[in-house]
Amino acid sequence: MRIVRRSLAVLLATLMVAPAAHAQTHVVDRTALAQAVQERVSRDQADRDAILALLARTEVRQIAARTGLSLETAQAAVSTLQGQELTDLASQARQANDDLAGGASTVTISTTTIIIVLLVIILIVLIAD
Repeated sequence: MRIVRRSLAVLLATLMVAPAAHAQTHVVDRTALAQAVQERVSRDQADRDAILALLARTEVRQIAARTGLSLETAQAAVSTLQGQELTDLASQARQANDDLAGGASTVTISTTTIIIVLLVIILIVLIAD
């Protein structure tokens, strides 16, 4: 009789907990979550594209050749960048791209510095992995 009572108590406890566990509500709607994830993926891809666009410029290729840096390695490392590091480098790449596209000659030193720093950071990321 004791075993029957314990079994019945376990069964009733399970039946009482099951509806509560099943009725959980989500804090964030699934469509909103999917949209947020898609926006983040799109933003990260746009950042990577900005960095790759800078690395594809002839000016950058010339600087890399003079300094002995491999642009292929740097381009491969772009896919490993994440988070704030990706955002910061993309911002610098966009600025350098804008300066180079505008033909600004007064920003040559700062653009060159940005390019070199960008390449060094990408190489450090590659070595760290």
